[in-house]
Amino acid sequence: MATVAFLGLGVMGYPMAGHLSKAGHRVRVYNRTASRAQQWLVDYSGEAFATPADAARDAEIVFACVGNDDDLRQVVAGEQGAFAGMTGGSLFVDHTTASADVARELSAVGKEKGIGFLDAPVSGGQAGAENGVLTVMVGGEAAEFERVRPVIDCYARAVELLGPVGSGQLCKMVNQICIAGVVQGLAEGLHFAKAAGLDAEQVIKVISKGAAQSWQMENRYQTMLAGDYEHGFAVDWMRKDLAIVLSEAQRNGALLPVTALVDQFYSEVQALGGGRWDTSSLFARLMNLRAFD
Repeated sequence: MATVAFLGLGVMGYPMAGHLSKAGHRVRVYNRTASRAQQWLVDYSGEAFATPADAARDAEIVFACVGNDDDLRQVVAGEQGAFAGMTGGSLFVDHTTASADVARELSAVGKEKGIGFLDAPVSGGQAGAENGVLTVMVGGEAAEFERVRPVIDCYARAVELLGPVGSGQLCKMVNQICIAGVVQGLAEGLHFAKAAGLDAEQVIKVISKGAAQSWQMENRYQTMLAGDYEHGFAVDWMRKDLAIVLSEAQRNGALLPVTALVDQFYSEVQALGGGRWDTSSLFARLMNLRAFD
């Protein structure tokens, strides 16, 4: 078993670090709000530390799952960041959904210190993290990937190396592009069904057996119809991700008209007060635009 650190105990990091502890790894945790780390110690076995540097000291592998590029820079390369405590030969694995640029930037800083770096954003949401069935998209060196893969397997059902550093983040961008389009399509389908006077539950029962079927349809149509949008990944975070996607698309020339439009729709959800609603709340926007009897 390895000595590992986990930085960031949010809705994703908390259970991910817990799976590492339950697997028998020696887990050292850090969270910006210290009370969250103390609660983690109630639920799992490990140690909590006051700074990322302290948590990372003596760890063979350091994992992080924080909010955005700036949070990541601070927790990794800040004065009390993880790199200040890590030694040559150790490995940093970043599960944050961030830009490919920051992954390359921090990888270069780590390389100067003899520290390996993998960008490894995840998909599967809070439920996937809690159940240990996340999908992990990785960018980095093959040897470092093979070294860390058995540890990541503690909370993942699929782990794939996509290419050099930055490739994991680029793959996650593809993931978010696809999700945005599928959720909007499902929202419009349910909206149309109601406008046409159909029983939306019956419609989904039929079409979910054919080519229209999707994870979003199976897991979100009932809560969408019920106006229940408290299921994990928030609109605020999706807009953060889509901003990264659209910025990268400007650079590489990809044409993303649907993604850009759905991003605008999410801004309207935020205006409705739904910034913390989950991404299926695109349906709430449509329902707000037209009330049904």
